[in-house]
Amino acid sequence: MFPLTEENKHVAQLLFNTGTCPRCIFRFCGVDFHAPYKLSYEELLNELQKFLKTEKGELILEVTNPPPKKIRLHELEDGIDGTDNRSQNGEGRVSVIEDGSIASKNSNPNVCNVCLGILQEFCEKEFIKKVCQKVEASGFEFTNLVFSVSFPPQLSVREHAAWLLVKQEMGKQSLSLGRNDIVQLKEAYKWITHPLLSEELGVPTDGKSLFEVSVVFAHPETVEDCHFLRAICPDCFKPAKNKQSVFTRMAVMKALNKIKEEDFRRQFPCPPNSPKAVCTVLEMECAHGAVFVAGRYNKYSRNLPQTPWIIDGERKLESSVEELISDHLLTVFKAESFNFSSSGREDVDVRTLGNGRPFAIELVNPRRVRFTAQEIKELQQVNHFMAWKSSCWCHSVTDLELLIAFLFLLLQKINSSSNKIQVRDLQLVTREALGHMKEGEEEKTKTYSALIWTNKAIRKEDIEFLNDMKDLKIDQKTPLRVLHRRPLAVRSRIIHSMETCYVDEHHFRLQLKTQAGTYIKEFVHGDFGRTKPNLGSLMNVTADILELDVESVDVDWPPALDD
Repeated sequence: MFPLTEENKHVAQLLFNTGTCPRCIFRFCGVDFHAPYKLSYEELLNELQKFLKTEKGELILEVTNPPPKKIRLHELEDGIDGTDNRSQNGEGRVSVIEDGSIASKNSNPNVCNVCLGILQEFCEKEFIKKVCQKVEASGFEFTNLVFSVSFPPQLSVREHAAWLLVKQEMGKQSLSLGRNDIVQLKEAYKWITHPLLSEELGVPTDGKSLFEVSVVFAHPETVEDCHFLRAICPDCFKPAKNKQSVFTRMAVMKALNKIKEEDFRRQFPCPPNSPKAVCTVLEMECAHGAVFVAGRYNKYSRNLPQTPWIIDGERKLESSVEELISDHLLTVFKAESFNFSSSGREDVDVRTLGNGRPFAIELVNPRRVRFTAQEIKELQQVNHFMAWKSSCWCHSVTDLELLIAFLFLLLQKINSSSNKIQVRDLQLVTREALGHMKEGEEEKTKTYSALIWTNKAIRKEDIEFLNDMKDLKIDQKTPLRVLHRRPLAVRSRIIHSMETCYVDEHHFRLQLKTQAGTYIKEFVHGDFGRTKPNLGSLMNVTADILELDVESVDVDWPPALDD
């Protein structure tokens, strides 16, 4: 059923005769139900032409008190609405024919003067099939998608010009048309394209999907449409580091809300000129939102850095904790890259024992997030998983169950690939949950075990006083060894408790519970007086640390998982 009524006919005639496409006419007539927009463009055009035909079979727009016959409107000092209807390049926009009606004089009447072809060529099945071919060639696996589009900012200017034209015509009939009465271009585009995409790809569109298909449109021919706004509203167009142009959609809309109608009409033609060509597709991209995998790691080697150790472009050690974990994840998730983070870090010669250190890996743009039962069987390398698998596979297994199983087996593969690290509690987490891990860097406590050397001979009685010290406050100037990557500052830290174990006259073991962020090595040797007080000054000896282990990182994240 054709959605326009006799009440809409005057506006439809006005817009159609000035170069506006059927779907944009629907938008300006407030058609807010989806079905009419989904018809093919040819069908819509035919139906609209039938609707607008007079008894004589002509497409006309009657004008009150028409100007003399065969005189072009742009030859008059003022147009029919009291404004200059000349285009910016001086070419005529509309003309009056013998019966007093307005006829289109567009250079190319087939290209909409409002949407620049967006609701003509770019929402038809042919274009959607091209988008789907791009998606299928991208190699991403997905169960739903979000389709996002970016339109040229000048479309807002053109829509504003058309709105002013219609608004003035409707005012002559004591009717009104607010900006909010017009159906948004993106809404109409979504109504048409989403069902076509779902049908072609066999998956639903979902605004919350992590898989995004994005299309960026451009229209070089009309790129200067926005420029006059900057001269009138300079405050709306401020350069931004991450923007290539000041003429963003938000800036243009801000200026349009600010500019006076009479100023706009003086600078831009109402109705807008029809272009020679439709928009072009500047970009068509597929991307998947990051997947976050978290867990805890133990490090048993005293010759393994947490992250790649590279100095002046030269790699010092062949591997790192980060790589031993992330290489497996990158492979199975087919991610482009990753970002590794953890609750603090240990030095290359420090072991991490106990429950391990919390870590998280952001897998950027993963092409795989779903795994089949067969893939899990192929990855499976541990016998004790068989019982769980047998019980699980007796019912219909969900994608989430398969993913959990896959992570479990992946954990086993990581742990069997190296004796330098072990991973536990491997699980999927959200971006928001990473905040719990970062809290541990400064706010929580950590427990260490150290082997201490002293230059002077000591007895057991010489170290017992340390056991009685509680909540010792120390001031640490940024250590010399990290000054190249940390700002120079003095940081106050708390040594909550110490417990000693005598070894011999030059060695003892020291158990410490400290505030997170404490530099333990510097607390022991003093860092040339940059940490005060320090163990050496407390004992009146020269002390150094021979071995250091992280015994616990007291962050209750990520949640522990049962075997």
